[in-house]
Formats: sequence, structure tokens, C-alpha cells
Amino acid sequence: MDMDGSAIEISTHTSLGSIDAADWDACACPEAADGRAIDPFTTYRFLKALEDSGSVGRGTGWDPHYLAARQDGQLIAVAPLYGKSHSQGEYMFDHNFAHAFERAGGRYYPKLQIAVPFTPATGRRFLTRPGHEVQGMAALVQGSVQIASDNELSSLHATFCTEGEALAGADMGLLHRTSQQYHWANDSYADWDGFLAALSSRKRKTLRKERRTAQAFGGDIVQLTGDQIEAHHWDAFWTFYQDTGARKWGQPYLTRAFFEVAHETLRDDMLLVFAMRDGVPVAGALNFIGRDTLYGRYWGCTEHHPCLHFEVCYYQAIDYAIAQGMARVEAGAQGEHKLARGYLPVTTHSLHWFSDAGFRGAVADYLQAERAAIDEEIEVLTSYGPFRKIHVEEQE
Repeated sequence: MDMDGSAIEISTHTSLGSIDAADWDACACPEAADGRAIDPFTTYRFLKALEDSGSVGRGTGWDPHYLAARQDGQLIAVAPLYGKSHSQGEYMFDHNFAHAFERAGGRYYPKLQIAVPFTPATGRRFLTRPGHEVQGMAALVQGSVQIASDNELSSLHATFCTEGEALAGADMGLLHRTSQQYHWANDSYADWDGFLAALSSRKRKTLRKERRTAQAFGGDIVQLTGDQIEAHHWDAFWTFYQDTGARKWGQPYLTRAFFEVAHETLRDDMLLVFAMRDGVPVAGALNFIGRDTLYGRYWGCTEHHPCLHFEVCYYQAIDYAIAQGMARVEAGAQGEHKLARGYLPVTTHSLHWFSDAGFRGAVADYLQAERAAIDEEIEVLTSYGPFRKIHVEEQE
């Protein structure tokens, strides 16, 4: 591949171990040189934990083919590319595309996916070294499309990319899809009461009642991060995660070994919130810590108590974000119940390419209508949010 007169070499790697960690992170999180990564999910340590723990790889339907672009011997861009034999663990679902493609006589799987497995969090997917943004992304897009075409695969997808990447990808001929999820935004709140003051009177009362109800479960709620997290905490969380995974997905996506590896390499990136009774965790939530965003990921419990889910997952996350001066909390996929608790709908983005030109045209028409529907849904949902209307004078 030749760009601007300088050849760019594209290669794929079935193991992240064949790429130098510092080189990968120079593309994935160059900002971490002076602090925390914008998000931990495309860092070498996170993706390597997935691989080393067997959460991705043989038998999982997520086969690594990490994409690397080199120019003049220097790694200038990388992407977490996987061969997929199903559509599980993606959260930007394409089952309708798969069914339509196969009804037309095609073979949808395997496909290619540029994504962070099991992680519906927006972030860069086309990871470029500073100064190589334009040619790096172009090389990754062209390279991945060429790989899909050469191997006669049905499609290529890049999920939960940034809006900027989505617009750039659309200019390169990829199809732009939108969806929505719920985020909490920190409007420079000094504390929890400052956040409550922004809500309507009725919603303030509801949230206060929910917190009182949850905190009366008969124990204490603790936040643990970094060295505060001990190996035995993962025994409890694994129980929570298994229960939730079995109910939501049929089986957990992450292996037990992931949490062992994560304890060694990722615990500074994680916040565990536990509800403890008599020294034993009875419920818990796992969050990941970004530079200015807290990412809520998993929740589970062994005892059911009123409102404890809201407290452990949503209100404790808001407390932490305010205390740390973070800009937002991303609460993951789905869940309109988050709306009443201050998490408003926002747009998420993905990019798609299909090998069949006729199918590609049909999907393009569908996505245009879907984007309009998503925009309308976000506008309607936002109007039902819990925040005070500026023109309404309220007294509590």
C-alpha cells in the first residue's frame, strides 16, 4: 500500500505478543505518557488480558487478527481486529443483517470485527501514532477491507468508534450506523447534593428515597481500587458475574482467568463497588477508570435487596465521578431505567462494509432511516429526563 509516496506495510497478528507493547500503546494511548489513558480498553494490557485468559481465541468465536500498519519501519497504526463466527458480545447487534444476508443465499459468518470484545464503550478503534492520524486510519480501513475481500468474507464492522472516526470512515465509503446508550454528565457538581439540585423536585425525592432504601440493606458499601483490591475479592465478584452472565447471555463471556490476569495488570484501571454484610460481599459492580470517564461494566449479587442495584451501579459511580472530577459515567448498553437516575441518552457510532454491492446498497438505505429514528428517540427520551426545566421555578 502506497500513500503520499511512502509505502505502508499492512500485517495481521494472531497474538498480541508479536507486537511490542510500547509500540502498540504509542498508537493506542499516546496520552498515557503524561497520565492515565483516555480509556483502558484498547491498551496493550487490557487486550492482552483477554487473550492470555482465553476470553478470546480458540473456541470463543473471537479470533485475534490484530492489524498493524508500518511506514519506514515504524509502527504508525494498529487496530483490534477479530474474525467472528457469531455476533455475540458486540452490543451493536447485526443479527438482522445476518438473517437477511443468509436468506439471500449468502454466508454471513465468518466476518471481521474491529472492536473491543464484550465492551460497549465508545473509544478510538483506528489507533494511530500522533502525526499519522489521516494516513494511519486510511491504511487500516483499506487494509481491513482488502483482507475481507481477499478472503471472500461477507463483511467488516467497526463498533463503538468515535464520531470523528465514523465521519471519516463514511467519507472513505464505509456505512455509518448509530445507536444509543445512557451516560451521566458531570455539570461541575461539587457533591451529590449539587447533582440533586439539578433535578426536578419529584425526582430528587425519588433518588433520596432509593438511596436510603438501598443503604438500609444491613451492611456497608465500599469502593475499592488499585492495591485496595485483593485477590480474594475476585472470588466474590466471579460469583456475581457468573450469575448475571448466565441470565443475560447464557454463559459468561470472560473466563475466571481474566480476573486473575486483570488483578496483576489492570487493578489500577478498575473500581470495585461492594455491598458488604458481616464482612462478606453480597452484591458488587465492576467499573473501569478512564482519564475523565468512569465506565460501568458488570454487576451481580447473591442477595436481593430493594434499590441496591441502583445504588451499587449508578449512584456510587456518580459519587466517585464527582469526587474525582470526572466528566461522565458511561453506564453500558440498554436500560431505560437509567434515564430516571440522571443518565441521559447519547449517540453511539459504528462503521460497516459489505462485500455484496446490492446488499450494501440495501443496508445503506436502512441505516439512513435508522439514524433518523435514533435521533428522534434520543430527543424524546431526553425530554423525559429527570432534570429541572430552566423556565420552571421549583421549591422543595
